[in-house]
Amino acid sequence: MMLTRVKRLWELPESAATDESVFLERRQLCQAIAAGPILLGSTAGGATNAWAAAGGDLISDLYPVKRNERYTISPRKLTEEKYAITYNNFYEFGSHKRIAKAAQKLKIRPWTVTFDGMVEKQMAVDFDTLIRQMPLEERLYRFRCVEAWSMAIPWSGFPMKALVDFAKPLSGAKYVVMETAQQKENMPGLKQFWYPWPYTDGLTIEEATHELAFIATGIYGKPIPRQNGAPLRLAVPWKYGFKNIKSLVRFTFTDKQPVGYWEKIQGKEYGFWANVSPKVDHPRWTQSSERVLGSQKRVPTLLYNGYAEEVAGLYAGIEKTLGKRLFM
Repeated sequence: MMLTRVKRLWELPESAATDESVFLERRQLCQAIAAGPILLGSTAGGATNAWAAAGGDLISDLYPVKRNERYTISPRKLTEEKYAITYNNFYEFGSHKRIAKAAQKLKIRPWTVTFDGMVEKQMAVDFDTLIRQMPLEERLYRFRCVEAWSMAIPWSGFPMKALVDFAKPLSGAKYVVMETAQQKENMPGLKQFWYPWPYTDGLTIEEATHELAFIATGIYGKPIPRQNGAPLRLAVPWKYGFKNIKSLVRFTFTDKQPVGYWEKIQGKEYGFWANVSPKVDHPRWTQSSERVLGSQKRVPTLLYNGYAEEVAGLYAGIEKTLGKRLFM
């Protein structure tokens, strides 16, 4: 199939280039700004928008988005933002939790998302074009790491089903494989050649189109930070955190069950399904309880991370066949 490139919203023809005389006036404006806060009202807003278009955050105007009250975390409380954005797994930047500073080297513009495999037409779409075609909303989700710590997060983004519909997979596609960006010049972890880069993971089509499956583009009412998976990541709250793949650049539709990054490393500990269960322990620690990030409390872990009523039906008929593997 031929790969179709969708034109980016910010791309301009040569005829739209700024006249040289206007550009030179910019220097005078910058000098005036340095002299004091002279830009007020709509002029100040224009300056902010110009900054964004020149290389700042091109989607900041979309946030905050309206909260969908159907998705709550009661009786849990939201994790304080300072913890959620400073305690992160992102192995491309290091195998420890304090990667936030290193992750600022991630280049997030331009950012192209590719849809390929078993689709009607393979295509590459600019992220800033893609997001403006999606139904944005905020959802409160619980998050459970396989390492037995947890958070409660206000994600902004859109249902993954909207993304699948956009991709138009063929009827024979049974899985969607997701892939994280590889930026060798910015991601020191990629030098660790013994890891199976790129980071990939997958869902069944049924999981990907379930109402809870979510593509997150924001957090705490703002565009998502680099350390949390900018500019777009997966949020599937009934699965362990390593399935919630970050900084996505590719969605591949296939009829073969994929083997993800962690499954390649240690399949007996990190399998394809990775649904949360308090009764199926990790080989090296219990999963019956979890440490709530930002506190010293441990709370009981819930089946499917508290979403059993919504998602248990996805696995009816295969639960007995898979047994413990459904939760690994």
